[in-house]
Amino acid sequence: MASNSWKSKVISNVLSYLDYKTGKFIIVKSKRVGSLYRVIQLSIIGYLVGYVFLSKKSYQTEESIQSAVMTKLKGVAVTNTSESGRMVWGPVDYVIPPQGEAVFSIVTNFIETPNQKLGNCAESPNVPDGHCKGDEDCAEGELVEAGHGVRTGRCLRDNGKSNGMCEIYSWCPVERSCKPQGRHKHKNMLTEAENFTIYIKNVIRFPKFSFSKANVQDTADKFHLKKCHYDEALEPYCPIFRLGDIVNRTGHSFQDMALMGGSIGILIEWKCDLDRDLSECQPRYNFTRIDINVSRESSGLNFRHARYYKTESGEIYRTQFKVYGIRINIMVHGKAGKFCIIPTVINIGSGLACIGGGAWFCDCIILYLMKNREFYKHWKFETLKKKDSNTRNIIEHHNSTTEDIKQTPEEQQLTDLSPEV
Repeated sequence: MASNSWKSKVISNVLSYLDYKTGKFIIVKSKRVGSLYRVIQLSIIGYLVGYVFLSKKSYQTEESIQSAVMTKLKGVAVTNTSESGRMVWGPVDYVIPPQGEAVFSIVTNFIETPNQKLGNCAESPNVPDGHCKGDEDCAEGELVEAGHGVRTGRCLRDNGKSNGMCEIYSWCPVERSCKPQGRHKHKNMLTEAENFTIYIKNVIRFPKFSFSKANVQDTADKFHLKKCHYDEALEPYCPIFRLGDIVNRTGHSFQDMALMGGSIGILIEWKCDLDRDLSECQPRYNFTRIDINVSRESSGLNFRHARYYKTESGEIYRTQFKVYGIRINIMVHGKAGKFCIIPTVINIGSGLACIGGGAWFCDCIILYLMKNREFYKHWKFETLKKKDSNTRNIIEHHNSTTEDIKQTPEEQQLTDLSPEV
């Protein structure tokens, strides 16, 4: 008997998966649950309209930007040093590399080592691997680690001191080991660099929308680019930037930065809503100093380059420059959006599904948290079985049940929805 009962339950459970379930609407006269449901609905609708559609513009399809950047610098500086005398610095001298790329350096300060020739001389005292006590410390042919040349096998001592420096074959004399001491003491600074101008031409394209634009505005005035300077409010389409203004926009002093160098990032951001007027698609510029959160020893920017010459006799010599400068990194970010029916339908469907979740939440409150939850469950879930009865009997049963509802005092408590304590 027990075995037969177990089998019948299993068969009943399996067959229950073939049952069809349909929704049943019950109106519960509760101001609390009704108000909660409306608040949930309004919140979801507000999120869908305000955030998803208006703020994030999720009704649009988007495309990432394609960009090209071209740069050009103008300005002249004059220096007067004891090594080289009076020199005029133009863009071909202080811009490295000079091809007009998106990443380049502008020389603002330098240390000069003139008239270097290939020969033998003492290694710099600032090179630890170049120190020696005897010739055995300067093995011939070995390179000096982090030094300037190749050891010759001799240890050079000054006035009979116990320690000396290895002799090397290199460009002699080696670089002077000194650092800029301040803008008032150091006279090799290109003080006019603050007034150098940078022309930044940026062309963008969104192939999906067949849309292209540049940060330069067409104008009948052919001298416009020669006399304008960028201003966010007055001249948003003038791509001429003064170097001193760029540094100041980062919150730093130009004179302090020009002394030891530094790195600046220029971000050009395009956010184009192509459903609006195309003139509203404008570039936004952001200026940030990149090297400020590094150690003091590695802050700033410097590198070396040389100018080579030849004497009348054919001997080659050079002037080496250890230059300090401002490195400019131009980055372009952006995206464009345009109305598309597919993301619009998807986001509306997601919002409607969330509204259905509000109904599920209120059902949980009624069925599991209210005092009369068992009574609500009785009316919420009903099982209909096929019987040999006609439609009239079913209607009569429904009508009699409705009369019972009106006459039963217990069912008058549908409005009492206080949670259990």
